[in-house]
Amino acid sequence: MIQHPALENIDRTVPITVTTDRTLRVKVIDSCGMTCTFCHNEGTPVSVDNRAHAAGVFADSGSSGRVSIYVATNGAEFLSAPVFPDESFRHALEQLRNALGFNEVHLTGGEPTLHPRLPKIVATAREAGYAVSITSNGENGARILPSCALAGLGHINFSVFGTTPEELAQVQHIRYRNKALAQRKIAALDESIRLAMKLGVDARANIVLPHRDQVPRVHRLLAKYSPSLSVRILSSLADGDESLNAIDILLDELGAELEEVRLIAGTSGFRMSYRLPDGRPLIVKHIRPVRLPTTCAGCRFNNATDCEEGYYGVRLYRDTAGRFHVGVCIQRMDLCLPVEEFVAGDVCDEVVRLRESDLRELTA
Repeated sequence: MIQHPALENIDRTVPITVTTDRTLRVKVIDSCGMTCTFCHNEGTPVSVDNRAHAAGVFADSGSSGRVSIYVATNGAEFLSAPVFPDESFRHALEQLRNALGFNEVHLTGGEPTLHPRLPKIVATAREAGYAVSITSNGENGARILPSCALAGLGHINFSVFGTTPEELAQVQHIRYRNKALAQRKIAALDESIRLAMKLGVDARANIVLPHRDQVPRVHRLLAKYSPSLSVRILSSLADGDESLNAIDILLDELGAELEEVRLIAGTSGFRMSYRLPDGRPLIVKHIRPVRLPTTCAGCRFNNATDCEEGYYGVRLYRDTAGRFHVGVCIQRMDLCLPVEEFVAGDVCDEVVRLRESDLRELTA
């Protein structure tokens, strides 16, 4: 069994489900209408701030107010460009599906709903044999989600960065700490969430709980939406035990009962499923620091301080020259390879071996 504080005192009768990571993350666009101070931007530089910069001298922030927190040290060698629903994208998806058995594409950004061809991207991924999901801040959902639903979008993870204008403004660049602007962003998110549920798209709200002072925001989120919205609480790696204690306080206040532990072989995340007294489900997502046995072993970040997340899966990017790159770590973007080189190389085999060995250990 894995070692994690959240698992230390669980009842032995609670069922444990083990699955294997089969999800490919695809960065479809770099644009975003928010300026969150903690954004990793999938490891890539903010394109609008770095068009005049050469690889190796990319800036981690600029005049846009957006940041990419790992760029100063992660060795990024390309700017990301929008993905198009064309034959080259389809071919990249098929190559990775065949090499690694992927069955789900998770579309990220930037903010995916700002991509004008997102519905066609969803349709292309579906035609390539994938289920499709996206992560979104909801800022443009009302305009594009109906077409995405028709194209086959399965579920959408809405990132909740604040339940009040004050909360949201506080985590934005200082130039954009404007309550009126934050209120408009929250209103757009509300509209997107309600529309997704109306369209029959599986809607999920993700909210990080760093410390006990922010427990009330989760209560506000639960009170605001109907039980048909799945709420997922994410622990904050940066806040460690303080975040875990806050989650315990929340669960106690809610009277939540643990129903299932879901372990995912071959990736760092795992989930604990709870049920509230009114029957509403609640998910808590934790991180166990899985490592690629060879690639991570010699990495300069391979310690508990510099790499808290561990290996989190495979990501696909498109650069400004139209080439597709595959990455396995947003803190080591220098490890990215063209798709053809990746699927024929050692790291691809290593991913397969990790999934197989992790699955054996978790099910032993």
